[in-house]
Amino acid sequence: MRLYLKLTRNKELIPYNYQPFLTGALHKWIGANNDEHSVLSLYSFSWLQDAEAKSKGINLTRDSYFFVSAYDDSLIKQIVKGVLNDPFVCFGASVYDIQIAEDRVFGNEERFTVASPVFIKRRLDNQEKHITYDNSKSNEFLTETLKKKLDAAALPTDSINIRFDESYPNPQTKIIYYNNIGNRVNICPVIIKGTPEQIAFAWNVGVGNSTGIGFGALK
Repeated sequence: MRLYLKLTRNKELIPYNYQPFLTGALHKWIGANNDEHSVLSLYSFSWLQDAEAKSKGINLTRDSYFFVSAYDDSLIKQIVKGVLNDPFVCFGASVYDIQIAEDRVFGNEERFTVASPVFIKRRLDNQEKHITYDNSKSNEFLTETLKKKLDAAALPTDSINIRFDESYPNPQTKIIYYNNIGNRVNICPVIIKGTPEQIAFAWNVGVGNSTGIGFGALK
């Protein structure tokens, strides 16, 4: 299930590294004593959409929004309750409209653009490595992470496969700072093969690592 949250205009310029503020708002809405801080994230959320870039940050427009998706519908309902209780997000912006969307109908292969960059990390040679789309292991790692999440939800893990879209003409990597820690992330569509149920699951929970802090959300 997906929740679209339309936003009022901000009163202060929003810095480009605003992810922690969205994460903070989300956990405020879920509740202070929620279990989502420490468990495998079976949800994802986008970056701000339809915002206006400035030299030192961004401003929201009349059409700005972001979305939250989750495998567990009860989590979405808890977020709605939290938003209604306290709609403030950050920098003077608040939620003024909520739209709930049921899962789309998917086939056995779907291509998705990303609503937030895809982050892949692994511990290799006793060091944390950030994996880019052109690494020979990137698709394997994407699939591995999704299988782990499917297993956590007690869903079948066979037949699922994810790969970056090699035909995409302009894949990019960039460093995104989250709480002053740099993360090398990927901006490139992904193609997912599997059952319609598995693909709907991926659409909700996102792909790659750290979807719970705003990476790997799928449009």
